[in-house]
Amino acid sequence: MPASDTAAPAGLGSPRRKVAIVLFNLGGPDQPEAIKPFLLNLFLDPAILRVPVFVRPFLARIIARARVEPATANYALLGGKSPLLGLTRDQATALEAALPEADAKCFIAMRYWHPFSLEAARAVKAWAPDEVVLLPLYPQFSTTTTGSSLGAWRQAAVRVGLAADTATLCCYPVDPAFAAATAALVKVEYDRARAALDPAVSLRVLFSAHGLPETIIQGGDPYQWQVEQTVAAVMAAWGEPADRTICYQSRATPQKWIEPSTEAEIERAAKDKTALLVVPIAFVSEHTETLVELDVEYRELAEKLGVPGYFRVPAQNSDPGFIASLAGLVRRARASGPGLSSGSGGRLCGPEHADCPFAPKPAV
Repeated sequence: MPASDTAAPAGLGSPRRKVAIVLFNLGGPDQPEAIKPFLLNLFLDPAILRVPVFVRPFLARIIARARVEPATANYALLGGKSPLLGLTRDQATALEAALPEADAKCFIAMRYWHPFSLEAARAVKAWAPDEVVLLPLYPQFSTTTTGSSLGAWRQAAVRVGLAADTATLCCYPVDPAFAAATAALVKVEYDRARAALDPAVSLRVLFSAHGLPETIIQGGDPYQWQVEQTVAAVMAAWGEPADRTICYQSRATPQKWIEPSTEAEIERAAKDKTALLVVPIAFVSEHTETLVELDVEYRELAEKLGVPGYFRVPAQNSDPGFIASLAGLVRRARASGPGLSSGSGGRLCGPEHADCPFAPKPAV
């Protein structure tokens, strides 16, 4: 492991500087009554619902109203609420412990339900840190996730008057420690699935990521490319020449979304008579898209179509290897100093990705 991942960054003064680490995540309803306002917040986000501003409030209410019933049914399977906040708190506690060289404290800024960025910014200001590190729990950058969270954070920080040196990590799709930690989880479940299957049955690894409308990718969002880079990095770290493919789940609007869909890949596996090991490659915590969509809905589809085996790799949650990778990212972000960095240091995306946060912004 690089020395920068194991020791306090050089040139940062006291090793016990107060470092506020702001963890960005999606958020989720904490009770059944929160489901509708959570959905409304989601679709009111201009990064999500890309329609004219005067149309968005009306359309957001229509979409949210239509999705309340199925969402309520999904959350009922999870006890009526999302597990995301609790799992993120566990990650925060583990990350603080993994950074003994600093007086590190994690703050959670959810995008669509409490604690919002404004709540987190107030708490960070009250703690009065020497430094702030913005750490998305989205390994791959998208304008719909990290980009939206960064925008909300900037507004909140200005509103509360938070002034501190801030290092912003935009993404870490090919970070070696992150890839190795993910590959270790895949290997365990692959070996377990292989042992449970007839040796004559083949096993395909299905990397499933949340989908996006195709127009967002065509507009320069680097998310799909970064997902592909993550899969390549995980496969290289694993070293298993397994049959694998990438697919996308959770289509939410009638637009054309990036393909192939997870449903289509399950159908293909049934035709090929191959078992599936599903890997949630863009989620680092369990939530409805993993615990319900992957574990219940897609499993039922696979069984209905006759897929000979359906297995799933758990999300990283507080896996020690994953937490260690986050700690390494925090150390490198601090060492880079205030400003923007990726898990690899500088810009990862090509010039075709105009929505990369490193891309020059047009003059206003």
